[in-house]
Amino acid sequence: MAAPNEVTFRLSRRRSSVGRARALLYAALGEWGVGQDARETGELVLSELVTNALRVRVPRDRLVGVRIAWLAEEGLLRLEVSDAGEGKPEVRAPCEDETGGRGLLLVEALAHRWGFEQRACGIGKTVWAELKAPHLAPERDGTEIAAVAVRPGQCVRVRDAWQVVRSVGTERSASDCGQTVVLGLDDGSALRIDTTAPLTVRDAGVSSPQGGGEETPG
Repeated sequence: MAAPNEVTFRLSRRRSSVGRARALLYAALGEWGVGQDARETGELVLSELVTNALRVRVPRDRLVGVRIAWLAEEGLLRLEVSDAGEGKPEVRAPCEDETGGRGLLLVEALAHRWGFEQRACGIGKTVWAELKAPHLAPERDGTEIAAVAVRPGQCVRVRDAWQVVRSVGTERSASDCGQTVVLGLDDGSALRIDTTAPLTVRDAGVSSPQGGGEETPG
């Protein structure tokens, strides 16, 4: 069996980490060519798994581990979220007036299969879910990824025109405690955009027809 496309990262124990996990998932699956339906379902499932991990009572310096793997030959997307907490995840049937407790119900409904296991090294557990993801995204002019995943040297579509990204930085958002991505473009301007916002990118030097694409937020 071929090695999977795989990315791993760790998240701090704060509410904004849920959005960061979604952005990194979206970026990875866009690069791998996983179809839009699987990406949207994956975002929902990963959000619930990370949210549950953040609610587990552990010391605040304990990070949440995430592994995303696309098993292309099996047509499966595997999501793993690890935390340092005890106990085991259980599907609940909350009352109608309860506002929470439905996360694993959603995971169970959307996933092909899911489960958990004790971590082989270290304390805590890993909760995993596998989703069916057999199809590649259709070919298109560029790939849509989250702004946080854009790299210097790529071309990004801004207002129906391609521009080369010369620099990538971040700054604190004026509206909340989150981060804003700042892209320095080859025309001397700077594009400020939320970390999770989608941008259409391609490698520099790849020719394409002018126009015809959706306008990217600017």
